Amino acid sequence: MGSMNDLNSSFTRFFGRAPQGIAIAPGRVNLIGEHTDYNEGFVLPVAIDRAVTVAFAPRSDRLVHARSLDFSQDDSFSLDTIDRLEGSSWANYVRAVASVLQQAGYSLTGIDIAIHGDIPVGAGLSSSAALEVAVLGAFQSTAELEIAPRDQALLAQRAENQFVGVNCGVMDQMTSVLGHRGHALFIDCRTLETELIPLDLATHNLKIVVAQTGVTHTLSASAYNQRRDECSEALRILSHAIANRPLLALRDITPLDLEAHAAALPEKLARRARHVVNENERVLQSVQALREGDFTTFGRLLYASHESLSRDYEVSCPELDLMVNLASNVEGVVGARMTGAGFGGCTVNLVHEEALDRFRDDVIKTYRAQTGLPGEMYVCRPADGLHIVSAGGST
Repeated sequence: MGSMNDLNSSFTRFFGRAPQGIAIAPGRVNLIGEHTDYNEGFVLPVAIDRAVTVAFAPRSDRLVHARSLDFSQDDSFSLDTIDRLEGSSWANYVRAVASVLQQAGYSLTGIDIAIHGDIPVGAGLSSSAALEVAVLGAFQSTAELEIAPRDQALLAQRAENQFVGVNCGVMDQMTSVLGHRGHALFIDCRTLETELIPLDLATHNLKIVVAQTGVTHTLSASAYNQRRDECSEALRILSHAIANRPLLALRDITPLDLEAHAAALPEKLARRARHVVNENERVLQSVQALREGDFTTFGRLLYASHESLSRDYEVSCPELDLMVNLASNVEGVVGARMTGAGFGGCTVNLVHEEALDRFRDDVIKTYRAQTGLPGEMYVCRPADGLHIVSAGGST
């Protein structure tokens, strides 16, 4: 709890009083189900033990004073006039949450907050969603608001979409709110129904290892929009070919449908559709495998997902492929794949505990030697979603 004490004392030093409580919201890694979310499909993320923590105390006026300990920066604004700051400052996320909560009809009180995070920024572990969710938890707690968990996630997503201006799906925020230690979170992106799936890593002596490539390719945003368009076009063509039922998204296409009608699609669109359709199947098979504690099958599905993302969906890159390839040759690695939108970022790996040193040597060090890039690894545990603790540390 050292860092919690540090946050407490930093808050007290900065604001001249003790915080009332601390909101903790985890980052996440998506285990499987990539580029399925905007096709109304299935995803299987897990909240991890890296989080954004927000110490807070109510004020008697309408002001918000925010302090980022990580950036050594401050921001102040009134709840009566919330403007967006130029650039992509952390402070915009605080302003965004306050703005969206008030637009939704919630009555807020002024607040002092100090923010600290240990989620590596830019690693694809969703530090922005964790920041939104933690700040939302702080506002909710000080104003004593009743907000259902799913609504917390949707409000945090709205903050990022409408105020910050990033068109993200809701998976990151849902995981940060609803994650649970010892479990992955199965999300149906059409209905937003969720189910906690047991992730019994300890019994099998397994760890989740996130490996960061140290690359962000600039194609990411344009390619993401292009893939969305390709999925829409594939759906349009398949809707004409399969006229016996309504098709609202690629989620409604089965592998058998695709086999029967792939010839109607241009070759590239057939590959895009094949990834989405089969990835949805892989998520459902993963859920079944985890329920049965069958990590061999789950690991095989992770490798298959990467292969599909690399070949059919073409959102990988040489660095991600190298990272997965190196991992696949290490004894004790059960499965590996790229995770996130692609063109850089991270891989997620399922590794036996006794193989962690081998992974560091044979994957991370070899990767650095071959690419000259600063590869990193983070060993993660499934963690609880948003929770508020008293400043003394009890829930």
